[in-house]
Amino acid sequence: MADPHPDALLGLDLGGTKIEVAALDAQGRFVLRERRPTPQSDYAATLRVMGELVAQADRALAGPTPRPVGVAIPGSLSPLSGRIRNANSTVLNGRPLQRDLEDLLGRPVRLHNDANCLAISEAIDGAGQDARMVFAVILGTGSGAGLAIDGADWLGRNAVAGEWGHNPLPWPRRSQAWRELPGPTCWCGLQGCIETWLSGPGLAADHAAHTGRHGSAQELIAAMRGGDAAARASFIRYADRLARALAQVINLLDPDVIVLGGGMSNVVELYEEVPRRWGAWVFSDAVHTRLRPAQHGDSSGVRGAAWLWRDQAPVEPPLSSP
Repeated sequence: MADPHPDALLGLDLGGTKIEVAALDAQGRFVLRERRPTPQSDYAATLRVMGELVAQADRALAGPTPRPVGVAIPGSLSPLSGRIRNANSTVLNGRPLQRDLEDLLGRPVRLHNDANCLAISEAIDGAGQDARMVFAVILGTGSGAGLAIDGADWLGRNAVAGEWGHNPLPWPRRSQAWRELPGPTCWCGLQGCIETWLSGPGLAADHAAHTGRHGSAQELIAAMRGGDAAARASFIRYADRLARALAQVINLLDPDVIVLGGGMSNVVELYEEVPRRWGAWVFSDAVHTRLRPAQHGDSSGVRGAAWLWRDQAPVEPPLSSP
């Protein structure tokens, strides 16, 4: 049977709350999209849902041969062991996810960090498509980042380029009003990681520590917009920390565009507040870096995953020895 979408690329985005499958045509338009909730703390069930979504896509695309699949994950593939590492969805850590998926799906699979997939998507045809260097940040359940140069992701020698969320919050404030030292304990075992402050749960935890009020980041932002002074103070602390954390990126990489994804990227107030503040820490007399929301929203991950196969050439892992 003739393939109705011969150029379509297939991607999966494995998130903390949802798994999405999508196919893109050569112009980057969606041919299909489907989402399901992510099974919690259950690796076998996660594999099963991913397999079911790909099978559903196969039926819809009706091609004569199985298409390779790109997969965005909240972690990275170790070039040493071939297993998942550094995933805040900790059920994935230590698992041979690429091999398991290739066995399950019967086709080649490319795995990539979800923030790198965000960077690829936004650099190719999104908020950074006119830029040489795009730094893309996910501010959601965790905080991660990825880097794209000339539309291609940059992983680095150890495949950890862009691991921004597990660096310490820069220029920590020592006063009781800010309470930034030594910082919260991160799931990675260290204290004061950027992720513990700038994830959605990190914002909620900081607000609770200062006010005794517990709720989600979304509820806090709604309260701020409703005139709640304590919520406004928590938001200002968050924006100040984000400005410091991104100023450090500008000092190191000087990207053309910084793209925000994840749930906190929908907080429109950040796009005025953060650039207004980051100049205090950028080692320059002017800051022309653009801060933008992801043009493709929460579908940038699955789009970037599909784009992993746009060259149709095998991806070689980084060397594990000097």
